[in-house]
Amino acid sequence: MISDRLFVYGTLMRGFDHPMAKLLSRSADYLGPATCRGRLYLIKHYPGLVASSDPADIVHGELYRLRDRDALLGEFDMYEACGAGFPEPTEYLRRMLAVTDENGAALEAWAYLYNWPVAGLPRIASGKFLESTAL
Repeated sequence: MISDRLFVYGTLMRGFDHPMAKLLSRSADYLGPATCRGRLYLIKHYPGLVASSDPADIVHGELYRLRDRDALLGEFDMYEACGAGFPEPTEYLRRMLAVTDENGAALEAWAYLYNWPVAGLPRIASGKFLESTAL
């Protein structure tokens, strides 16, 4: 089964006054905080998640259940400029990721992974994008 869950870790999280964050909050059910294995980098005013096999590399975010999965994933693909019609290599790739919810349950969720080189970019060592920015 294809997951209807989406893991977000940046500008789509609650508290951001962004049209796409608002679309997510009204079109999906907030399931709570979640984490995944990965490294977070500050790209510009937004973060990029890079997968990691190191258990010490944890990224904190939020988990949502998409009510109309295909339509919403299409909207977010456009926002993240990935998928059909965008020149390769796209900045982000939508991939299925193993995430852990606040109760410790292992789940699968869609996430947008950063796909460009991260050399020279500042790493958000805490894995928490909200702590890296002054909102």
